[in-house]
Amino acid sequence: MIPFLDLNQINEPHLEAIEQASLRVLRSGWYILGNELKTFETSFANYCESDHCVGVANGLDAITLILKAFDFPVGSEIIVPANTYIASVLPVSYLHLTPVLVEPDNKTMLLDPELIESRITDKTKAIITVDLYGRSCEMDQIMEIAGRHNLKVITDAAQAHGAVYKNRKIGSLAHATAFSFYPTKNLGALGDAGAVTTSDPELAEKIAYLRNYGSKVRYKNDYQGVNSRLDEIQAAILSIKLPFLDSDNQRRKEIAQRYLNEIKVKNLLLPPGDRPEEDAWHIFVVRHPERQKLVDHLDSMGIQTNVHYPVPVHKQLAYKHLANLSLPITEQIHNEVLSLPLHPMLTENEVSQIIEALNNFDL
Repeated sequence: MIPFLDLNQINEPHLEAIEQASLRVLRSGWYILGNELKTFETSFANYCESDHCVGVANGLDAITLILKAFDFPVGSEIIVPANTYIASVLPVSYLHLTPVLVEPDNKTMLLDPELIESRITDKTKAIITVDLYGRSCEMDQIMEIAGRHNLKVITDAAQAHGAVYKNRKIGSLAHATAFSFYPTKNLGALGDAGAVTTSDPELAEKIAYLRNYGSKVRYKNDYQGVNSRLDEIQAAILSIKLPFLDSDNQRRKEIAQRYLNEIKVKNLLLPPGDRPEEDAWHIFVVRHPERQKLVDHLDSMGIQTNVHYPVPVHKQLAYKHLANLSLPITEQIHNEVLSLPLHPMLTENEVSQIIEALNNFDL
């Protein structure tokens, strides 16, 4: 069996360094908001070509804290892609804001800039873009729309560590960018972890307050904050793995290019191959109208796959009040998408096996 992802395999090259760093933190006696966090925040901000990075507990909190820092009025409308994981939408609801779900481009499966403007009202305050599967949205067009309507742009880059848009790193394009370092991500911690990057110093400072109970000086609380801090051990682990991110992503690109060039299956839609060098290729998502038959075929050939994601947000019980929305492109995508194995530890032989198994699929 070729597993979809084996985290032991992914982390094994870094195991000795991780053990040494963990022991160093344990022996330091300082586990929260210390030098390991400062080191990682500086390194990751530089990597993202952003002025500031604020480490937080997870990617969900990263989006939540950005929205909280902007302090939009209750009921404000936030444009969000309809084709996304629920974590992109939950922070909007948590803060008593109104998510406005917008259909994706059918080819890229990302937020369609052509549909944004028609959904803007006098209540709209921000656009959340999601760099789903590792590909950047069309940020120039989106930022131009936002500028004309005085809107903030927040990017959910949980799947796009190291991705590039027109020679600019993800993390430097929007007013603020949220990252998750969940263990399966291109840059993964060994637990929950997240960060916000921004070049707005006031926003960065406010988020740094908010993540720590709204406090910068102990027992003095300037805001009604939360407890959402990237701990020292996870920060140390991320610092170890960050220098390898580009080479890991390069291996992902090589595998993705083989898939794009060599997979030939009737009625199978491959992801866009128009800018493969810019994509972080977090996951390689294909589409087929007979997805379950394809899943069963690959499973019989010893290939494990995954579905990101089977149920769209507006069809979740948690958002039953949105169930009557007409979002046919989103629904079709969720019925068809299938993620193939793609990670830096895949061998050329395994990639060949996956391609051969796919090309043997015949309805």
